[in-house]
This record gives sequence, C-alpha cells and structure tokens, in this order.
Amino acid sequence: MGFDLLTVTTMETPQSPGHGPAPLTVPPPRAAAPSPSPADPFLAGRTALVTGAASGIGQACAEALAAAGAHVYVVDKAADAAKSLAERIGGTAWVVDLSVPEAVDTLPDDADLVVNNAGLQHVAPVHEFPPDRFALIHRVMVEAPFRILRRTLPGMYERGWGRVVNISSVHGLRASPYKSAYVSAKHALEGLSKVVALEAAPHGVTSNCVNPGYVRTPLVENQIADQARTHGISEEEVVGRVMLERSAIKRLIEPREVAEAVLWLCGPHTGHITGTSLAMDGGWTAH
Repeated sequence: MGFDLLTVTTMETPQSPGHGPAPLTVPPPRAAAPSPSPADPFLAGRTALVTGAASGIGQACAEALAAAGAHVYVVDKAADAAKSLAERIGGTAWVVDLSVPEAVDTLPDDADLVVNNAGLQHVAPVHEFPPDRFALIHRVMVEAPFRILRRTLPGMYERGWGRVVNISSVHGLRASPYKSAYVSAKHALEGLSKVVALEAAPHGVTSNCVNPGYVRTPLVENQIADQARTHGISEEEVVGRVMLERSAIKRLIEPREVAEAVLWLCGPHTGHITGTSLAMDGGWTAH
C-alpha cells in the first residue's frame, strides 16, 4: 500500500507495478534521448520565453527550442545559471523572481512561444499548510503565467501565430494528499490553458498542457535522498513505493523527454491541437 510523505520539498513533476513489488532502481539517463539537432530549424526567426529555465525541465525545453532555431529568453531567478545557459544556447537571460508581480511585468512581450514551467512544492496537511506558502505557490504557478500571457498574446495575435505550452503535472489531472497548493495551482493552470485555447484559436495561437509524472531533475533526486534518510528506507524504496507506485512504467521521466513533447507541440504539424492535456505519466491516470 502506498503512502504520501509529510516533508517539505521544492518542485516536482510520478510513477508502479501491477503485480506486486519488483526490483526497482533509479536508472541512469537513457542513451535513447540525445540532444536534439533538427535538420530543419523550423523555429528559426521565432522567439521563445521559458520560465524556470535555468535547470531541469525548463533547461531541457530551452535547449530543445534553441536547437530548433528559436531565440530563447531564459527566465529564472538563479542569475548565474540563467546567464550561463543563455550564453551557451545563444539566448538572453532574464533574471526575475516570478513571485513578484511587478517583476513579472518587466519580462519581454514579443515572444512567439511561451513555456510556463516554473514551479515549487510544499507538502503539508491542509490544516497545517502555511497560508503565505500557499499564496507564494499560486503567484508563481498561476498568476505569473497569467501575467506573462496577458502581455505576450497580443503580439502573437498580431503576427497570426503563437504557441503556449504550460508544464502542468499529473497533479493537474489527479490529486494527492498533502499537496493542496501544488494540486490546486496545477488545476488552475489547466483551466487558464483551456481558456487561452478558446480565445486564441481565431488568431492562429494554440495553448496546451504537458502533464508529466516524476521527472529526473536535481530537485527530485534531492527529494529521493532526503526521503530515504528521513524514513530510514533505501532510495529504491522511495522511488518504488512513493514516486512510481501508481505508474505502469517503472522509471523516472527524463527532462529531455518532456522537452521533446513541448517541441512537438510547437512544431508545424500540431496547429489543430489546442486545449489539450498531454499525459506523460507512465500510465498513472489509466487507473
């Protein structure tokens, strides 16, 4: 029987066997997911804005979009990491704290593609959840995407083309105990994405969510180690009994896999896909 752990973490994004416990490990990054080098730079001349882009999923998205020809605004509050990535991919770093509305409103408004990825996590029962932490999570994960889209959609409408991809989560489709802020924020992001899809369709702009389970990011790997120490169990047990319990595919998702889904939604053959939620949860929501 599975369980949810009552510890404070930061960020996340799930997975379990159908026939009893099997040997579970945290496999190394897959060789089958190389860095993209599109023969056709189909995003040449486009500008992309990616939040939380200095590491993890955001970094993988920024790299994939840049490899496809886009100029990427690397948005993150981690200044050194954002600047280093921007220099490496030929983008522009924007060091912004997305929890400050006035700072969000200083971001550029000329992006053709927006990837709302930034997020954070806090785990506690509702009756013990700090209200200020709840509000912070919603500012970063709901209000900031709204403010960014409010500023960038007019330009997309004027140009007659645009792509909005919101990095949601399986928790935008399902709930888990102790994650009231994260789950409610992801559900709100799903709703915002669908409203944008309906409003933006006449202007050649699509809006979709990508819903991964647990992704192999530094934050998740730190969670694995912390949970193992706190509960006196192995890291393999943390992955198998908590993170991958409800997933049919028994491995963490690689950031590159999420980025490839984002890239596909921004591609030339997905103009009729809008208002959707693309589950990358290893079968979690099939239950």
